[in-house]
Amino acid sequence: MLDLHGMISTVVTPFDDDDQVDLELLRAEVKYLLDAGVTAICACGSTGEGQTLSLEESVDICRTVVEEVAGRVPVIAGVIQNSTAQVIRYSLALKEAGVDALQITPVHYVFSPSAEETVAYYREIGERVGLPIVLYNVVPWALVPVETIERLAEVPQLVAVKQSGGDMHLLVDLLARVRDRFTILAALDDLHYPAFMLGAHGALAAIPTVTPRLSVELWDAVQAGDHDLARRLHERILTVWRAIDGPNLPATLKAALQLQGRDGGRPRKPFAPADPAARERIATALRAANLIA
Repeated sequence: MLDLHGMISTVVTPFDDDDQVDLELLRAEVKYLLDAGVTAICACGSTGEGQTLSLEESVDICRTVVEEVAGRVPVIAGVIQNSTAQVIRYSLALKEAGVDALQITPVHYVFSPSAEETVAYYREIGERVGLPIVLYNVVPWALVPVETIERLAEVPQLVAVKQSGGDMHLLVDLLARVRDRFTILAALDDLHYPAFMLGAHGALAAIPTVTPRLSVELWDAVQAGDHDLARRLHERILTVWRAIDGPNLPATLKAALQLQGRDGGRPRKPFAPADPAARERIATALRAANLIA
């Protein structure tokens, strides 16, 4: 049975100057995250700019991650599409690439599906694809409410909820009402410490991509009951998150990697790399967190 817990990291998708995926840079990032002790890796999510990726690119990325991971931890593939048909198309191809689970957003264009349509959407995907599914509850204007998530208990392939969208209130309701049915993963990058204290099974988020060792240490400290250490780690991580959080997150996140001597490539166009002012803000935060000299 798939075990999703602890500090699960997303991974960036590195793009080169021609806006093509650089798989060798991706391999290096996967190795770095594994060495840091993350408990699973998610490719092609928001951090991986999954909404910009073609089917062929998504397959190449996930196949590369699966090869590098080599069974050491689970590999989760993000699918960010806007119809049942497209999600199934991507999901079947990513299953063939060897991923262990899928992270799937609800549809989120101008129109929002009803609770019945949302349940039918995840049921059909689960039945057609046959892989464990993480509901990626991230889109602010299309958050799936806890009442609908309770109804999703009838979808056996749906095993976890990744709660994001900046809503701690929805997270605590999920923990109170469906924690025994679903694995609850926090994607509230500045609130992992309180989320773990409240009983979240782990985190699947962007910040471990930048601070994987600190984030793993935070999870371990909470499990060990060392809350003085956990608070100190939380504050160091928070300093970094405040510096990178913003509308051009792929660019600021990749700047934070580069400043640490890593190479996450460029963000996908039309987004531009972080400007000098943003890079200096991020460098200041990384120094304050003792992540660079």
